[in-house]
Amino acid sequence: MRSLTLRIYLAVVAVLLLFALGAAWLAQRNLDHDREHLRRGMVHERYEALGELIENSLPAASEPQASQAQALLELSKRLRVPLALEDAQGKRLASSPPFEEWTKRNPPGHHGEHGPFEPLVYKHTWADGRTLLLLPSPKGMMGIRPPPPPQWLPFMPWLPVNLLVVLLLLFMAVALGAWPVARHLTRRLKALRLGVEHFGDGHLQHRVEVQGKDEVADLARSFNEAAERIESLVTAHRSLLANASHELRSPLARLKMAVSLMSDATPERSQQLQNEIHQDIRELDELVEEVLLASRLDAQAPLNLRPVDVAGLLVEEGQHVQAQVHLDAVPLSQVPDALTLMADEKLLRRAVRNLLENARRYGVSSDGPAPVDVHLVLREGWLDVVVEDRGPGVPPAQRERIFEPFYRLPGHAEHAGGVGLGLSLVRQIAARHGGQVRCEDREGGGSRFVISLPRQGARS
Repeated sequence: MRSLTLRIYLAVVAVLLLFALGAAWLAQRNLDHDREHLRRGMVHERYEALGELIENSLPAASEPQASQAQALLELSKRLRVPLALEDAQGKRLASSPPFEEWTKRNPPGHHGEHGPFEPLVYKHTWADGRTLLLLPSPKGMMGIRPPPPPQWLPFMPWLPVNLLVVLLLLFMAVALGAWPVARHLTRRLKALRLGVEHFGDGHLQHRVEVQGKDEVADLARSFNEAAERIESLVTAHRSLLANASHELRSPLARLKMAVSLMSDATPERSQQLQNEIHQDIRELDELVEEVLLASRLDAQAPLNLRPVDVAGLLVEEGQHVQAQVHLDAVPLSQVPDALTLMADEKLLRRAVRNLLENARRYGVSSDGPAPVDVHLVLREGWLDVVVEDRGPGVPPAQRERIFEPFYRLPGHAEHAGGVGLGLSLVRQIAARHGGQVRCEDREGGGSRFVISLPRQGARS
């Protein structure tokens, strides 16, 4: 059975059938119990009244025993009820033949052979000391039992026809109503399956419709979110590949030209060409390294987390660009612990180095290279790494775009160098650590880049 619709439908119908049979059995059992209780009560009341009638009809206890026995036998025959009479000492004065026959078949201690309808002996003790014994007779008017409920199925004798009809109608109604519900549920699952197949065929922009608020809707919503992430990742990889191939053309073309000029160059020119070749090779190496790192970050490769002394890392990296490191809003008593984070040291060092190199490259004024300042700011739950330069600054409209892969400010790309991946890697590294990066204006001119890292991973 491969149809999910049919399986769900049959499961609902089977559960409903079991419930209906169980409910019918319980209902019939309660009805039988109530019927038997009512019957016993009615029989008891009738025999109490019969006992009073017989007491008023029999001769007094002072009359001869023969007359009492004769009267008892006549009443037993007329009423068709087995009777017996005992005196005040418990001596049997008289008993009808049916009563004697029943006594022989059911001696004391015998449990009977007729189930719950086994007759009981009713005793009535009169004021004169005599005791009347009445035995309900299946053929007597006082022993008539209510007719049993009509039965329909031989293997379910306890199920009456009227109750069976009601349950059958209820079962059919619910079974008919369950089919469209199961069909609607599986129709949405089928639409989701078709959407997944369409997405797998290469239509990355395809999304499935989200209907309702149940688990199927949650599944469709999760698929759309995953499809959005996959589309973004594939688009980013395509853009990365296209831009990387474009950036590779320039150094490769320069290498090709330099090699072709080597054969006819003078020694001085040959040395100059060798230096250019080495520079182009370094540029290619940096480009390939940054592309590979961006790909690993996009692929969510696991981080190598370990305690990192952020202040020490900044001091080490700042020495390469003669940057000044400042501790802002950090109590001296908390410096060793407050400035230690659980992070991937290699990636964090790469992010800081990119910011410092970016500040050194673009922080050049008309008077020459400008100093770079680095600040560590401790906030509640966050540690900010701030890199400031004294360059021309970044226009507000460009402060988000500069973090896009291979994007460079107009007019800065050619003379400043770089391929436009540095700030993009900074944002990716900060995001992998649960943080963020932003660009602001620096007071007095220049740019201010802030990496905010959460301190949940810091040592307490």
